[in-house]
Amino acid sequence: MDKYIQTILAGIIMGGLGRLLLLRADYRQYPSYPRGYVTHMVLGIIAAALGAIAVPALAAKEYTAVTFLALAAQQFREIRSMERESLEKIDSSELVPRGPDYIEDIAKTFEARNYVAMVTALVTGLTVYTTGKTYVGLISGLAAFILIGRSLKGQVIGDIAAVVEAEIAFEGPLLLVDGVIIMNVGLASSREKYLKRAIAVRIVPKDENGIATLGNLGQRQAIQHNAAVQLGIRKDVDEPEFTPIARRNTESGDVVMAIFSLEPDIECLIQAIKRTPVLESSKRKPLDSPAGRKAAD
Repeated sequence: MDKYIQTILAGIIMGGLGRLLLLRADYRQYPSYPRGYVTHMVLGIIAAALGAIAVPALAAKEYTAVTFLALAAQQFREIRSMERESLEKIDSSELVPRGPDYIEDIAKTFEARNYVAMVTALVTGLTVYTTGKTYVGLISGLAAFILIGRSLKGQVIGDIAAVVEAEIAFEGPLLLVDGVIIMNVGLASSREKYLKRAIAVRIVPKDENGIATLGNLGQRQAIQHNAAVQLGIRKDVDEPEFTPIARRNTESGDVVMAIFSLEPDIECLIQAIKRTPVLESSKRKPLDSPAGRKAAD
């Protein structure tokens, strides 16, 4: 087999396989199956092809290949915009919306995964071209995929905070969770439902970084959305009093939330919140600065 063809095929196969391994629909149901899968797989294969073709192109001193890689990066940024617009359109139909911060985080993730496919293909193709052995190239491509994939793995709420059960109470029409006012629940029947069937949690940050991160409104919206999607929510569009709201205790930095879920299992709620991703846009690290460390002492 021609050396160039061998290099390109190995790169496309490994890069495409890497994109396939990153393509999965979980409780968020995004990307959708099968239409979303087709879209993302085609884009992933295109990214892998660009990475694989770059090796023989540069070996043949066709330095314009770098221009094609730059154009690919531009196209991947367009993919982020496409994903953002798509999610924003469907977010208005959610009983508990994701929010713009969560949507942006998902869009960035899909953009980054195309880069993973391209770099995996590039490493595979480069190894095959230099060694002449396809199996060595596939192994190096797999190693690159694992390393890059691990570097892209972000934190979850369980990494920055503890999640414990909290107590629901009322002071007149005011709904309280561990003493923190959540909202005004005017109807007596709604208050009775909360006391009988709702569950609540308190999210306790592990340090000042966690306090700052959980103070972000987009992060709290992501927690509310994940809890409602995974446990279900007993509300309809005209029942705002049953919308879960995460409120911050301004004294301690803890965050509390009550939810009137279809499945009132407190352990499941705790797990759902712990596995909520920490959004890139909400991540704060005041302890990394001298002023932040001194203030925390």
